[in-house]
Amino acid sequence: MNQTLIQEILEVVEQAAIASAKLTGLGQKDEADAAAVEAMRLRMGKIEMKGKIVIGEGERDEAPMLYIGEEVGSGSGPGVDFAVDPCEGTNLCANNQRGSMAVLAASDTGGLFNAPDFYMNKLAAPPAAKGKVDIRNSATENLKILSDCLGLSIDELTVVVMDRTRHKDLIKEIRGCGAKVQPISDGDVQAAIACGFAGTGTHCLMGIGAAPEGVISAAAMRALGGHFQGQLVYDPAIAQTSEWADYTKEGNIKRLNEMGILDIDKIYEANELASGENVVFAGSGITDGLLFDGVKFERDCVRTSSLIISTLDSTARFTNTVHIKDGAKSISL
Repeated sequence: MNQTLIQEILEVVEQAAIASAKLTGLGQKDEADAAAVEAMRLRMGKIEMKGKIVIGEGERDEAPMLYIGEEVGSGSGPGVDFAVDPCEGTNLCANNQRGSMAVLAASDTGGLFNAPDFYMNKLAAPPAAKGKVDIRNSATENLKILSDCLGLSIDELTVVVMDRTRHKDLIKEIRGCGAKVQPISDGDVQAAIACGFAGTGTHCLMGIGAAPEGVISAAAMRALGGHFQGQLVYDPAIAQTSEWADYTKEGNIKRLNEMGILDIDKIYEANELASGENVVFAGSGITDGLLFDGVKFERDCVRTSSLIISTLDSTARFTNTVHIKDGAKSISL
């Protein structure tokens, strides 16, 4: 991986965001996702690399493009593994709500954990709390530690939690400590990454979300030097989701074992989920969010707002791009 590749990766998420944003607010979440997938796949195909999708849109028989194991790129050049979510927060995009974005993580071959399509308990926190908070602790214990690390009182802390039935007790405990809860309906990748930056008003992410998105979050937090831990959730009684209505704990354990995951209760650190020597996160806003704006369509141009975080040069680049239309006559600042 090199700086030229990073620039092309930026264009990959930009094109996915633009394609999906054309359907913002139309209530067409599947169509928005499909548009982002197609645009992302098309741009990836133009990159000189031996790319492979390790986390994508599903198995080969479930997804026509960006399926797990698909080879992308020209077939020559550096080997790169990708974890992609072309339209993270499809419901947010469909309903024109904050926080939808096109995201991916990239690393040298073998550098990203091939997370199963399960749920994951997650804990994200700022660099000052890295290695001090711990997912094994109660929320109360972690809030006390976080308070000490940041030099803030607990009542000044804001914790992002997915607005799900399974988090009823967690939310009650956080509020019982005096901290604020910011519920989100979807899109916990952006919330996790926001914990890595001071000034976002977000100090911690707690709770259960999708495991594949956990890998993308871990890649970003590793590059930022922030704290991220994840633990797979396999018990339907804990996940409390209609998608697992017909699943059993025993059946899920068997699925994990068949995937080669034998230590089913393992707690993964950021550098285990994103273990490559070089790790890159790229995200581009579809709708406005915590970290960047959504796509803006103007008469003579399209504007995108994006973020690239890289371990290659220890940078986090916020990028505003003007995509000039053919025949443009007036490009405003």
